[in-house]
Amino acid sequence: MMNVKTTIATLSVLSALSFGAFAADSINAEQAKNLQPMGSISVSGVSAAPMDINAQLNQKADAQGASAYRVVEAYNNGHYHATAELYK
Repeated sequence: MMNVKTTIATLSVLSALSFGAFAADSINAEQAKNLQPMGSISVSGVSAAPMDINAQLNQKADAQGASAYRVVEAYNNGHYHATAELYK
């Protein structure tokens, strides 16, 4: 039983580490200077917390194969919208 718990705990940690290894990083303008741009993405909707909007941008950046993204536009006037530049 102890071996099963150890195996499950190890797999959980490795899963979290491997997910983090492939997730795109949110960066600032200074960090973007040394990276190659590769397009842009945007998200929008009726309501969401900033954390949820960031998660949506991260998911889209990952889907495009970006290693990083930088938010260049964000607003909320009843509906939210955010645009980010993608980088390799």
